[in-house]
Amino acid sequence: MRWLLALALVACKPDPVQLHVHAATSLTESFQEIAREFERTHPGTQVLLNFAGSQALRLQIEGGAPADVFASADVEHMQALASMVEPPGVFARNALVLVVPKGNPAGLRSLADLPRATRVVLAAPEVPAGRYARRALDAAGLRAAVEPKVVSHELNVRLVLNRVAMGEADAGIVYRTDALAAADRVDVLPIEAERGVYPIAVLKGRGEAARAFVDLVRGDVGRRVLGARGFEVPP
Repeated sequence: MRWLLALALVACKPDPVQLHVHAATSLTESFQEIAREFERTHPGTQVLLNFAGSQALRLQIEGGAPADVFASADVEHMQALASMVEPPGVFARNALVLVVPKGNPAGLRSLADLPRATRVVLAAPEVPAGRYARRALDAAGLRAAVEPKVVSHELNVRLVLNRVAMGEADAGIVYRTDALAAADRVDVLPIEAERGVYPIAVLKGRGEAARAFVDLVRGDVGRRVLGARGFEVPP
């Protein structure tokens, strides 16, 4: 009889509420940690994370992919979904850095040296990290000299980082948070550049669980987790 009772209890157990969160690739480790905390404090809720370049996430959402929350690495892709999301809020910023393979075989010392590189990898222009990188090159007056050296336009910032770490390029421009996560595989050179801006929003018509997740990201837990991984967070 006990096994019948246990079977009945299992059969009556409700399915978890699924929360679909789409987040920029650079948020991977931070949002995995935040999602675990959310599931711990919201029993019966399962957070399903989808990481990709913000441009890819936007297209997925526009195409009808299940989505409750969208966290973008730039304002532009969030604005493109203005008719589909509740008013967004900025929860973090991210600095850009120049990364080179361990040992820096090309001998680069700063962004000004980048035209001396033979192979440069950037994120594609439609990717937030790629857009920020090109703005940094424009601001330094280096874009015309660097563009001919670009051998690959990657679909997200982690792909840029991996190409450099594997020695397939002399240098690449990524977010500081990604470089910190790969400190054992690349050397990092700071650069003066515009910060990446990260807005987050709930998709229209979604429930309170989605708003609670956004509140967690923008609250003390989110600030602690994001700050520990190198993001600049509001006080």
